[in-house]
Amino acid sequence: MSACLKSASRGFTLIELMISVALLALLLGIAVPNFQTWALNAQVRNAAESVANGLQRARAEAVARNTDVEFVLGADSSWTVKVVGDLTPIESRASSEGSKNVTIEALAADLATVATTITYNNLGGVKPAADSLTRVNVSISGGTRILRVQVGTGGNARMCDPTLATGSSPRAC
Repeated sequence: MSACLKSASRGFTLIELMISVALLALLLGIAVPNFQTWALNAQVRNAAESVANGLQRARAEAVARNTDVEFVLGADSSWTVKVVGDLTPIESRASSEGSKNVTIEALAADLATVATTITYNNLGGVKPAADSLTRVNVSISGGTRILRVQVGTGGNARMCDPTLATGSSPRAC
């Protein structure tokens, strides 16, 4: 009787292995598109956070140095912070640092004029200019997320989600 039990085979049959591979392929087919969308949305978030951090850095440097400091947004999500009139940057960021495929729309207060520069004074406030940067919209082709960076009247930078209804969430614009 014990000889019968010892002869039972161990391991997987070819059919069990084929079913396992088919299930794995099905799960990967479902997961890969979601992962690609997540990766694109992460680039949008990286770019928006970077722009907001650059604006905050420019404001802090203006106060710390007691002089005018400007934030200059590049054609993509790159930016530079520098003292007005000085060519040496205090800090800069290349778009290749996590958000090279995003689309940036930078606007002045009238929301019709393209703007790339904002200047902070020694008190951290925005120096008045008609073409001063006040809003940056960040999106990406194939992604599902759009984020906005807004500069308030006092000079503070805030990242928000324009797709949310106003007042519905602290993340809403």
